[in-house]
Amino acid sequence: MTHAKSVLRIDASARKNGSSTRAMTDALIGQLAPENLTVRDVATGLPFVTEDWVGANFTSDGDRSDEQKSVLGLSDTLVDEIMAADTLVIGVPIYNFGIPAALKAWVDMIARVNRTFRYTDDGPKGLLSGKRAYILVASGGTVVGSEIDFATSYIRHVLGFIGITDVTFIAADQQMTKGETAMSEALLEIETA
Repeated sequence: MTHAKSVLRIDASARKNGSSTRAMTDALIGQLAPENLTVRDVATGLPFVTEDWVGANFTSDGDRSDEQKSVLGLSDTLVDEIMAADTLVIGVPIYNFGIPAALKAWVDMIARVNRTFRYTDDGPKGLLSGKRAYILVASGGTVVGSEIDFATSYIRHVLGFIGITDVTFIAADQQMTKGETAMSEALLEIETA
């Protein structure tokens, strides 16, 4: 595994202690040994998109009022965090076959027209190419990559939409049936990557 210069860590597990995704993310960050690390714990809560946010987002930069700039302030910060990182490390617990609502709120805040993607005659084009992402996934019963896993395909699509196509998934899935074996296998994969 190559070391990363600048890493953005995204934690989404509601659990602070005993979280498989947080443990896997800790292990991977240790392997990457980044020079710069930014940590964003979305589980603490992010606002949802509102009508005012949409209006501000679709107003050109030069035409935004101070109020609109304020509405987009956190979103701008979240986008700046991604732009500054060469590597994203995202902990994704699977809740009810999908991603946590807090992580979806983060996606909504960072999918920004003319900042992370733009529309072209050929359709949307991601603006964040050249970055790498590691997705650390944990589930109690869902098999990662199965027809009932709506989390990993969604995350891969969203990252590709904003231009990040170098994506690696490491999973500790089916922990309710596999027990400690699922986590041990995932941590071994991280150590040997």
